[in-house]
Amino acid sequence: MTKHQSDATKEALGHRRRFDPTFKHEAVALSKRIGILQAAKGLDVSENSLRKWVQAMADRGSQAFVPIFQRTDANADILYRTLSGLATKLAIPLDEIKKLMGILP
Repeated sequence: MTKHQSDATKEALGHRRRFDPTFKHEAVALSKRIGILQAAKGLDVSENSLRKWVQAMADRGSQAFVPIFQRTDANADILYRTLSGLATKLAIPLDEIKKLMGILP
């Protein structure tokens, strides 16, 4: 019988948990009602992650948790053009560069 690793063990081994955009939006809303520390504890997420989500919402609003290649803001367009140019210069497929940067799974 194999044991399932706990989330803490997985994180210690380098496996990060991933949260969908809806969860992040709801976590930010909760943190505004009860505070970041309490929300982070209640949701079992790090306080630092929740702070970053709050800042992302403040900076980018509804685009905060949209994958970079699907975002419509100006910074995403600039980044996409930069990555495209880099891919061409290095003769590496753009999707490979996105994977290396963590933009694609």
